[in-house]
Amino acid sequence: MTSTLTAPYGAWPSPISADLVAAGATPLSSIALRGDDIYWLAGRAAEAGRNTLMRRQDGQIQELTPLPFNVRSRVHEYGGGAYTVDGNSVFFSHFADNRLYRKDGAAEPYPFTAAGRQRYADFVVDAQRQRLIAVREQHPEDEGSHAQPVNTLCAVGFDGGESVLALGDDFYSSPRLSPDGSKLAWLSWSHPRMPWQGTELWLAEVHDDGSLGAVRRVAGGPNESICQPEWSPAGVLHFVSDRSGWWNLYRVGANGTEPLCRMDAEFGSPHWTFGNSMYGFAPDGEIVCTYIEKGVSKLARLHNGALDPIANPYQEIRELKVGDGFVVLLAGSPTIPAEIARIDLATGVLEVLERSIATLPHVGYLSIPDSISYPSANGRTAHAFFYPPGNKDVQAPSASKPPVIVISHGGPTGMAASTLKLATQYWTSRGFGVLDVNYGGSTGFGREYRDALKGQWGIVDVEDCIAGARHLVANGLVDGERLIVRGGSAGGLTTLCALTFHEVFKAGASYYGVSDLQGLDDDSHKFESHYNEYLIAPKPECQALYAQRSPIHHTGRLTRPMIFFQGLDDKVVPPQQSEMMVEALKQRGVPVAYMPLEGEGHGFRKAENIVRTLEAELYFYQRIFGLPVADVAPPVVIDNF
Repeated sequence: MTSTLTAPYGAWPSPISADLVAAGATPLSSIALRGDDIYWLAGRAAEAGRNTLMRRQDGQIQELTPLPFNVRSRVHEYGGGAYTVDGNSVFFSHFADNRLYRKDGAAEPYPFTAAGRQRYADFVVDAQRQRLIAVREQHPEDEGSHAQPVNTLCAVGFDGGESVLALGDDFYSSPRLSPDGSKLAWLSWSHPRMPWQGTELWLAEVHDDGSLGAVRRVAGGPNESICQPEWSPAGVLHFVSDRSGWWNLYRVGANGTEPLCRMDAEFGSPHWTFGNSMYGFAPDGEIVCTYIEKGVSKLARLHNGALDPIANPYQEIRELKVGDGFVVLLAGSPTIPAEIARIDLATGVLEVLERSIATLPHVGYLSIPDSISYPSANGRTAHAFFYPPGNKDVQAPSASKPPVIVISHGGPTGMAASTLKLATQYWTSRGFGVLDVNYGGSTGFGREYRDALKGQWGIVDVEDCIAGARHLVANGLVDGERLIVRGGSAGGLTTLCALTFHEVFKAGASYYGVSDLQGLDDDSHKFESHYNEYLIAPKPECQALYAQRSPIHHTGRLTRPMIFFQGLDDKVVPPQQSEMMVEALKQRGVPVAYMPLEGEGHGFRKAENIVRTLEAELYFYQRIFGLPVADVAPPVVIDNF
């Protein structure tokens, strides 16, 4: 029998080390099928965070793109849709030079587009015409130019020749060729809209020479978000629309568009990256889909407007692809990390192809979250996942309560899910509670909830994080004197606003967070360059609100200790956003730490940097709250402390 150690919350010894978090974090994405062959992308943190293409064929799993290849696109900066497969050939974007490469069978990949300032994503193979159809983003030849890139829908011949198919809108996505190659559907939108505000679905005949005939709008508009157009095997165009207030499935019939399954659930997700897929067709035309209901993913067949559930162990299904008699998912749950899994639709047998975490810690070190809803400001109800501290080897002193880390997710148009993440368990196994908040503005709860952040960024999100922390305190679950707020990117603004304009949280961590809304406008890349018109206000009304809500203009009100982490290659939230805050806090004598990371962009991919940031953040909290710290060299310097 082993004895249980008594130690303060926040200082528990844990086998879930930062090295384990970094080693176990294998990002998985971008499923594709060709017959029975299954393809997906896997991240390699130990190889500078590159993406490699994997294939499962005849029961064997093989890596198709070894070093130095990095299968990743930079269109819209967030990428996605970086490869496609046709027969025995793979076409992909290589991150290092943004050129398109082709790999035939066992041969080495070779580039077939010219070097230049163009980027490509979201490919579809037009085999009849020996070409790819893709989204192209042409950047100015002068790298120092502030001119925005030009986005078009283009054809890229297998010989490298290029021709523009559609232009004039600011953004394009989702080119989808009909099964007989005679029609092309695609999405487009223009500033100031983001794709979850309003997009348009277009359709055109494809001539024998590859040019397009007359173009007509099928659906969509300034206030209707369309996503994931797909053709059924019979050549019927389907799509997802939020015209009802929820992203539901529709098809184009003889008499216009027809809803397939009206319900208060989300069959789509926000277009941050290319290639999102939440439904697909079996060869006989049957639809298999995933949808989000009350923040939890479900899997089902769709028959005549009714959903037939498919048994599975998951609560988050990020994407799926449908084959002949099977479906392949990227999915997870509170006890299952993200994994690629194949489900036989006849037998229900589930086969895991790759796990993001190969070896899990003992279940006694894992915290299972509670899905909670709680009252927030102005009568709103907010949603979150609460992870209580958990460690089978340790107990806290009686009558003590744990610190809690309130997480504000990025986006801000995004969603927190409950899939097992070692990065969360790193904290809970050390005696911290974690509250992962789906504040107003999050996806997964319908358009009205998503639009709660319209004009209210820095207010509604902050109110919901504060209300969540107070809810936990009121229910005796956490220590009200050790409330921490933490966020990255857009969630970093939430964090900074919560600490600057309110007195609830006692410390915070900003990962490449936004501190200056005007600076964000000035430096932002094209995709998000008008996002603030939705989140704050259109020009020129936004100017006064920028000054009111930007923490950089109110550093005199920020008295709480903070730690900042920033990738020096970040093009989405440039380093000066963090550096200005750090310098201001240093000058005012507020305890502050800063960790700049070379070779990292918007989000950290390198294993060594994942380790460094986690260890530094833990050290920071332990020092700030007077907890015992490891007897090693400090991983970061805390100024003014």
